[in-house]
Amino acid sequence: MSVFIIRRLMQALLVVWIMSLLVYVGVHIVGDPVDMLINPEADQAEIERVIRDLGLDRPLHEQYWFFLMNALKGDLGNSFIFNEPALKLVVQRIPATFELAIAALGMAVIIGIPLGVFAGLKPDSKISKTIMASSILGFSLPTFWVGLMMIMFFSVMMGWLPSFGRGDTETLFGVEFSFLTLDGWSHLLLPALNLSLFKMSLVIRLARAGTREVVHQEYIKFARAKGLSQSRIIFVHLMKNIMIPVVTVLGLEFGGLIAFSVVTETVFSWPGMGKLIIDALHNLDRPLVVAYLMVIVVIFVVINLIVDVMYSILDPRVRLQDLKG
Repeated sequence: MSVFIIRRLMQALLVVWIMSLLVYVGVHIVGDPVDMLINPEADQAEIERVIRDLGLDRPLHEQYWFFLMNALKGDLGNSFIFNEPALKLVVQRIPATFELAIAALGMAVIIGIPLGVFAGLKPDSKISKTIMASSILGFSLPTFWVGLMMIMFFSVMMGWLPSFGRGDTETLFGVEFSFLTLDGWSHLLLPALNLSLFKMSLVIRLARAGTREVVHQEYIKFARAKGLSQSRIIFVHLMKNIMIPVVTVLGLEFGGLIAFSVVTETVFSWPGMGKLIIDALHNLDRPLVVAYLMVIVVIFVVINLIVDVMYSILDPRVRLQDLKG
């Protein structure tokens, strides 16, 4: 097991280094931040001074080398706009985005798996057909439109839930969380549900497909022949086997929830990383954009690593095949 994890860690470090190169070069060949930061009436001497202060007068490979050396020390540069460490600005927004993504993923799992298993066990029932038809809506409807409809119905017409902001927060281990307060939950519910709809539809379809495949296997028939209860067959024999693809996909989708929650955060004015990157792109704040993308890359790599380890625990054949390779 330790050899498997070490190999995965080495691969993860290589991926992070390659992505740092692609991200840095990709961001630095687009636009010119000097045009955004300097007063159009500034003279040539002032323009050259700002370019020199920002390090933009150096060749790109030299800029990347300094970035890489500083990144190894945890310094991803200072934001052009805020004049603060870019990594600090991104990290400050991570709890809000993580909280939203975890709540959305939790909703997708808690609601999606039981509905998918039911649809797989009773494929011809009207309820199953309704569940599968609803899952198509979850894939098809645009996130921003669903979010606006939620605000219109639950906030404006019914007045049940707030439509923007994060609400009251409580400190846990030095970090502010809104799920620790009732007001925070009232603010979290709508954006989390909005963000979870696509993932919920995905989980329903994965769980249904897995159930339809597993339910006809010999060991399920044997378990029934032994007289085991339906609940034991489902929770012990069926769930374990359908969870492998679900865990893999959810792990990758969790990274997507964090990285691409921009639309939901914007619609509900949720103070997470999504709103920060929108402002950074608008102002061509290169250090902030690079810091955001590198944090997303690291999150994706860590999640993939965790998924690989969980996958190898659920199915040891994966670990053995990797070692043989």
